[in-house]
Amino acid sequence: MTVTIVGSQLGDEGKGGVVDIYGDAVDVVARYQGGDNAGHTVVHDGTKYKLSLVPSGAIRGKVGVLGNGCVVNPETLFDEIDTLRERGLDPDVRVAERAHVILPYHRALDGIEEDEKADLAAGTTKRGIGPTYEDKAGRRGVRIGDLLEPDVLRERLEYVVPQKKALAEEVFGKETGEEFDVEHLFETYREYGERLAEEGMTVDCGTYLQERIDAGDNVMLEGAQGTSIDIDHGIYPYVTSSNPTAGGASVGSGLGPTVVGQGDVIGIVKAYLSRVGTGPLPTELGGVDGQTPDYDATTGAGGDAEELATYIRDEGGEYGTVTGRPRRVGWLDMPMLRHAARANGFTGLAINHIDVLAGLEEVKVGHSYRLDGEETLTMPPTTEAWGRCEATLKTFEGWSDVDWTAVAAEGYDAIPEAARTYLEYIADELETPIYAVGVGPGREETVIVEDPYE
Repeated sequence: MTVTIVGSQLGDEGKGGVVDIYGDAVDVVARYQGGDNAGHTVVHDGTKYKLSLVPSGAIRGKVGVLGNGCVVNPETLFDEIDTLRERGLDPDVRVAERAHVILPYHRALDGIEEDEKADLAAGTTKRGIGPTYEDKAGRRGVRIGDLLEPDVLRERLEYVVPQKKALAEEVFGKETGEEFDVEHLFETYREYGERLAEEGMTVDCGTYLQERIDAGDNVMLEGAQGTSIDIDHGIYPYVTSSNPTAGGASVGSGLGPTVVGQGDVIGIVKAYLSRVGTGPLPTELGGVDGQTPDYDATTGAGGDAEELATYIRDEGGEYGTVTGRPRRVGWLDMPMLRHAARANGFTGLAINHIDVLAGLEEVKVGHSYRLDGEETLTMPPTTEAWGRCEATLKTFEGWSDVDWTAVAAEGYDAIPEAARTYLEYIADELETPIYAVGVGPGREETVIVEDPYE
């Protein structure tokens, strides 16, 4: 069977940790979209692993697959694999031959275009993700399978590289180097293709996954980023360039929608909101004057919204895995979650980081929006309208800090009552049961309510 893991917000919800907690029953973990902009941190046996491309399950000895919906930087892929090997692990990673390759000119153009866009910049990691997906849609991309055939690789590069060089030099007025040199790119990526072939890493992804399922194996499909930065269903243009939503799991893995639909789709929710990047954020702390509780991290009194945002950011480690950038922080946004529940068809929720909010006298939630004088319970379809939304906040009693490892060991009823009230409000609003509650960064600091593989 399959279980699909989907971010319900703006990314950074803790998807890698959920992959880890359900990992015992999993045989294969497949990423179905995104590239090495998708930083995730996994804590295993007390050791922290920061990954941006290798699927989370590879840390625990599972087969990791990068699906055809991914864009793959071979340099990043091999750097991560080699680093894990140096740390005593032996990751088994397969790559779809239909996945597209991030080349150096994609990264160069990503940086140039972000700078040129100014106010319309999406706040990308400048790792070439968007330009690679552009070439995929424009039918001028280079795929992993092309790296295995030198003649095909050269033909692809001789067609596309002069276009990219002209774009950089003649449109943007930039000097170019070896990242726009056909011969250099050919030799470098031919060698990557040789290593992929020597290590037997490439697969026909849909066929490979279906054969594993037919053999009785459990497959987990792992999305990167989150629903509200999905290119179709997110806050365009402040979005990623692929589909993190559950529909992308079928397209980006090669498995049929009826196969994916027969399994669980678990929505990962952070108990508050965070994001890296630009764009509106109606529940942002520091941006909703007069609607945040006074708070001081030491005394529990005094302070302002910005101090509270800094406290939550530091307690939650809200700094980008890939970029190190401080994330913007806000209260939980229920219209965003209702939108995600509808777009993905969640069958269960994993709610993380309730421990981060412990100690606050009160916790608030954006229950609904006021948009042009009317109440709305879900996100509007345009980012401009979303930017006009004002959050209507609902207040909950805070909960005290406790021994969260003991709580995880004892089970759901050991969670402080006020926190359970908060959790059950979320589940009721989304009409979706809670499968897990994250109460700390470690695998042992998770309350497991439901195991989708049992």
